[in-house]
Amino acid sequence: MRTFHLNHVKLRDKWLLIYVLSVFIPIVLTNVIFYHVTTTNIRNQKVRDATLALEKTKSELQSVIDEAAGISYLLYSDPVLNEGLNRDYPTQLDYVEAYNTQLRAIFDKYNQVNQTIKWIGVYTSNPTILASGNIRQITESVRYEEWYKTYTRISAPYPTLLHTGDEFSLVLRMNNFSSDSNIKILKIELNMNSWSQKFNNSTFDGQLYLVNPDGLIEYSDDSALDWKSGRTPITSLVDDRQTLKFEMPYTNSNYLGGWSLQGSMNESVVLEEVRKSRGFVIYLACLNFFIPTFIIASMSRSIHVRLVRLLRHMKKVKNQNFEAIPNEEYRDEIGQLTAEFNRMTFRIKTLIDDVYVAEIQKKDLELKQRQAQLHALHSQINPHFLFNALETIRMRSLIKGEGETAKIIQSMAKIFRKSISWGRDWVSVREELELIECFLDIQKYRFGDKLEYRIHVDPAAYERNIPKMTFLPFVENASIHGIESSPGKGLIEIRIEIEQDELVFTLKDNGSGMPADKLEEIDRYLKQDDSMGDRVGMKNAYYRLLLCYKHAFGFHIESEEGVGTLVQLRLPSDTGSG
Repeated sequence: MRTFHLNHVKLRDKWLLIYVLSVFIPIVLTNVIFYHVTTTNIRNQKVRDATLALEKTKSELQSVIDEAAGISYLLYSDPVLNEGLNRDYPTQLDYVEAYNTQLRAIFDKYNQVNQTIKWIGVYTSNPTILASGNIRQITESVRYEEWYKTYTRISAPYPTLLHTGDEFSLVLRMNNFSSDSNIKILKIELNMNSWSQKFNNSTFDGQLYLVNPDGLIEYSDDSALDWKSGRTPITSLVDDRQTLKFEMPYTNSNYLGGWSLQGSMNESVVLEEVRKSRGFVIYLACLNFFIPTFIIASMSRSIHVRLVRLLRHMKKVKNQNFEAIPNEEYRDEIGQLTAEFNRMTFRIKTLIDDVYVAEIQKKDLELKQRQAQLHALHSQINPHFLFNALETIRMRSLIKGEGETAKIIQSMAKIFRKSISWGRDWVSVREELELIECFLDIQKYRFGDKLEYRIHVDPAAYERNIPKMTFLPFVENASIHGIESSPGKGLIEIRIEIEQDELVFTLKDNGSGMPADKLEEIDRYLKQDDSMGDRVGMKNAYYRLLLCYKHAFGFHIESEEGVGTLVQLRLPSDTGSG
């Protein structure tokens, strides 16, 4: 069973797939996400606007009630009114005179300046007072009125909001003098025209409900709701997922404690305009799909047909049929490819007929040249440090004439002997270390106390075989480019260990180090650049490792400017010893 792979998909289908995955689907997703975000933002904005509108209406209603409550407190504490209501009038004429001269002016003062109050009056049980104007007696008919019966069941010391029929009143007992024997009840009837105007002028785009502490609807602008009876609970309203509900409780007044202004809004109405754009999004998605698809299909045919023809002729070449493709002299890449194919088939036919044997000889010569190049690489070693060391030895010998020079010359002789003796390509780690120690002794002779080195070798690693002079070029590089240019005391640490059957060579110095761009340049030079450049020793060693181990070895270098450099080689088990 053939597994799915993009290389099995035809070029025309690839282009269509690229368009669907890279253009069409992102456009659709973007439109859907944009629609969703827009819907959410508009909904949230509508909710905020509705909340502000409900808060404003609530404040306006409370200001009406607060104003009436303020008037009730003023009348409650008015000494003239209280004295006039408690007085026993000998005759009716005395009361009429007192009402006209004192009491009427008190009520007229508040009735004339306030448009939100319909009527202000006091009900009293004083038998000497005539029922007229703003002062009335508590008769039997009054006692049977709904507002009176409701209020007598309430013992609140502050004004109480009552709803009877289609009327709202603020009622307060005027019992501020404990010696009063008469019942006095202040009643302020609110102007319902002003009340309904507050509801009608509200910017809340829905239905409003004024709910009492018992959860009953006392007032609403919903024409389909019978709220005047005061027996409709707010919970009886239809609970729909598409309905947004709002509630603003009155919490900062005694006489409205437990009351709340609630509202409901149809979410579908809120988002009606936004949802109209849903069809527009689908329409745009269809346009974005079909028009580019038609264009891509038309343009791909120009390429697909000619590629199939080119493939057909290539299959003929496999059977040694070098038939040329009719040249249509097109300037695009396929036209150029066709022309080059024709030129290639002609040259192949010529090579097969005329120079086949010569080509085999040429390949054999190239193979020998590669072998010669490998031997040449073996013989390339940077001689700069040898010349510097010899010059140093010569100068020190002339100045001091000490036996230390003999040791250095002996080490130098070992290095020369090892470098020019290429009888074996592989040496043991022990032999490589002897060469490294000779080199480090020479360098220590050059630098004196400025250079120290430490070598730690796993005993199991001594007899492992490696390509000759694998480690020395990196030691040379650490000494010359790291320690020599460093102003402080230099330290070179070498560790050779066995880890999971791999030979791990780690070289660390505290020299001048390299910046990141220089480190990147060296890494690119070693792994990508085919030229030898200035760092012949490192390139030589790396290239020989590549020839010996292919890509089975590991190479890692890290450096920090002013701190030092670390080089690590990980070589597999012996592959070319002997």
